[in-house]
Amino acid sequence: MDQVKEQNPNHKKAVQVPVGGRILQADFAVPESACGVVLFAHGSGSSRHSPRNRYVAQVLQEAGLATLLMDLLTPEEEAFDAHTAALRFNIELLAGRLAKVTGWLLDQPQMAQLRIGYFGASTGAAAALVAAAELPALVAAVVSRGGRPDLAGKALLQVAAPTLLIVGGRDSTVLELNRKAFAELPGEKKLEIVPGATHLFEEPGSLESVAQLAKNWFALYLSRPGNHDGTA
Repeated sequence: MDQVKEQNPNHKKAVQVPVGGRILQADFAVPESACGVVLFAHGSGSSRHSPRNRYVAQVLQEAGLATLLMDLLTPEEEAFDAHTAALRFNIELLAGRLAKVTGWLLDQPQMAQLRIGYFGASTGAAAALVAAAELPALVAAVVSRGGRPDLAGKALLQVAAPTLLIVGGRDSTVLELNRKAFAELPGEKKLEIVPGATHLFEEPGSLESVAQLAKNWFALYLSRPGNHDGTA
């Protein structure tokens, strides 16, 4: 069971998620009458404290979606990775942990009835897509922000969840990688280009655009009635 560190009237709490003998830190928010839940997979060198992901999470919460922002690495692993960059591109490791956290989530009160979405940034997008390919009956939608879906490799061909790729118009290298990955995704998909935005969406209004696109995508696919076995 998770260990609650803090809780407030907005149903936000810090939790510890056991994964393969390690403990991952996460921030869990559950609005009243939540209509779905979104797990966030942060990008290389980032964490659950990413201001960009936290902003998107807030917008999703206001739309009635529960959110789980997690660190996919332990503090010790993050310190090691900060010096070596050896783990941030280990997509298999990150995807495996995301999948295990998904299993933990389903054991939490009220979560088993909610449809699940993944929001991935940078290398976290590749981890989200690999995990979605491994859990087609559980993951109902994926959104990538400035992601590296190309790093998902052959798993792209197995992604059944409707997938939205969001890329900045001035993030030329990542945009080209996304276009190639988009062509390989077999299911429902969309590529949204935010005009004038660079990789971190720091330009005025660009992150707001990301949040609105993500909110609309998740609202569409997570609010549909259905079970985790994929049946309606």
